[in-house]
Amino acid sequence: MNKTILLAGILTSVGFSQSVLAGGDAAAGKTIAEQTCQACHGVNGNSSNAQYPKLAGQHADYIVRALTDYKSGTRKNPVMSGFASGLSAQDRKDVAAWFSQQEASLFTPELARTVQ
Repeated sequence: MNKTILLAGILTSVGFSQSVLAGGDAAAGKTIAEQTCQACHGVNGNSSNAQYPKLAGQHADYIVRALTDYKSGTRKNPVMSGFASGLSAQDRKDVAAWFSQQEASLFTPELARTVQ
C-alpha cells in the first residue's frame, strides 16, 4: 500500500511541467517570445534558419542559465547580450517555461536541402 502511494506521488510529480519547476509562466513567456525571440528562433522555438539554435523542448533551467549568462556577459554574443539585457529574472523564467513546453521539430533546414 505504501509503495503504491509513493509510486503515485512520484508519477504525479513527474507530470508537472518544467515551467512549474523553473517558476516561469509559459503564457507570459509566449508574449515575450512573440516580441523578442521569434525573428531568429521562431515563436515556438523551432528556428527555420540553421544559424539560430532551436529552443523548443530545451530544458527550462538551461535557457534561464544561458539568458542570465548573456545578460551578465559571462557568455559572449553581442546580439543575444542585447536581447537578454532587457529581460528581468522573471522574464527569463517565463521565456524558458514557454520554450521548454514546445515540441521540438525534427525537420531542419539541412534536412530540407537533402529532401529536395
